[in-house]
Amino acid sequence: MNKTATARHLRQRQTLAEKVVWNLVRNRRLGGFKFLRQVPIDRYFADFVCEAAKVIVELDGPVHEGREDHDARRTATLELFGYLVLRFRNERVLADPGGTADDILAVLRSGRV
Repeated sequence: MNKTATARHLRQRQTLAEKVVWNLVRNRRLGGFKFLRQVPIDRYFADFVCEAAKVIVELDGPVHEGREDHDARRTATLELFGYLVLRFRNERVLADPGGTADDILAVLRSGRV
């Protein structure tokens, strides 16, 4: 499967937490910043990417449990491409979507780390 088809497949099968975040950031709803979802970067697909701010938002659900080393390597690779990677647990997103949006927006408005 090519990257475009894989990205399309991932967008069609998004988790509930991904749907919540996409609803928060799509159409420049979050501070006017444009986000894309399931963006291929190197060998990975980033959940949500704001190119203007070079920020990636990654959501960690049950599939990430016990994969901390893999996630750390993935984050390090994405950082090599100049991105800041923000990670949120699915439970946190679902319990406090407004707080999650506030945290993302604070980083976006900070002019970058």
